[in-house]
Amino acid sequence: MTYEPIVSVRGARRRYGLFEAVRGVDLDVRRGELLALLGTNGAGKTSLVELVEGLAPADAGEIRVLGHDPYRERARIVGGLGVMLQEAGFSSDLTTVETMRLWAGTLARPRPVEEVLDDLALTSRADVRVGSLSGGERRRLDLALAILGRPELLVLDEPTTGLDPESRRAVWRLVRGLLEDGVTVLLTTHYLEEAEELADRVAIMRAGRVVREGTVAEAVSAEPARIEFLPHDGPGAALTLATTDLPVLPGLVAADVERGRVRLRTTSLQEDLEVLLAWARERGLRLEELEARSASLEQAFLSLAQSADVDEEVAA
Repeated sequence: MTYEPIVSVRGARRRYGLFEAVRGVDLDVRRGELLALLGTNGAGKTSLVELVEGLAPADAGEIRVLGHDPYRERARIVGGLGVMLQEAGFSSDLTTVETMRLWAGTLARPRPVEEVLDDLALTSRADVRVGSLSGGERRRLDLALAILGRPELLVLDEPTTGLDPESRRAVWRLVRGLLEDGVTVLLTTHYLEEAEELADRVAIMRAGRVVREGTVAEAVSAEPARIEFLPHDGPGAALTLATTDLPVLPGLVAADVERGRVRLRTTSLQEDLEVLLAWARERGLRLEELEARSASLEQAFLSLAQSADVDEEVAA
């Protein structure tokens, strides 16, 4: 199956004096998908997103958004682009509906303001001043402003920062609805759970480069799974085992014992778990508090963020 890229980035570079924030990035955002762009502070996410938004020119490489250079042909893409910033910057003295109507006046073909207010569950807050809205309501207003112009591509910059869990999930539901309507989304977030929940694909940046890209499953596939347990003998007394007491596990990459709790890292979760359970049964042991789980996006993210190998590659 072929996928049409709505954003195409090839060899993009961006410098601030001698510092290169974006170092030869290649990246596609496919029409109709949500791509989550992840990275620690200083990884280059914001600099790359600003290139996509057309707020700055690339120092090298080629960027196409909706088929055009987003900086030199910004007028051609602005009608198809919606951006939700971390802070919209509208006056806190305006009401919600006044803010919406003000923004609608700058758009070529805005959606009806009342319709968008209803979609974002803001109708009851239409006459409330922006300064009196809750944090969750403000973020919903920011999203309402971003989708008011019927964008083909929606850029969400940390859309749920500072929200409580209930408000965060409300925003997730709204984003899923936009995806179902065919909107393409480029998301930056520090909440890895958010990326796992929403993203079709993720791209992880480190020191100005995309160091891993793919579905969440593909992004974590290189990371080992985890098995942890407290060994007990048959009657229930806790045992202290050494790692040398364990059976031979074909996928084992690391093992340690701390305060009696055995922690294993494996590339063959099911096979090694089967071996452990058979070993415990033969010896009359119970594996209390047994946990077996595949690698998480957080694990992959932290591994890349702390990887000396990546640092050496960037330095090279």
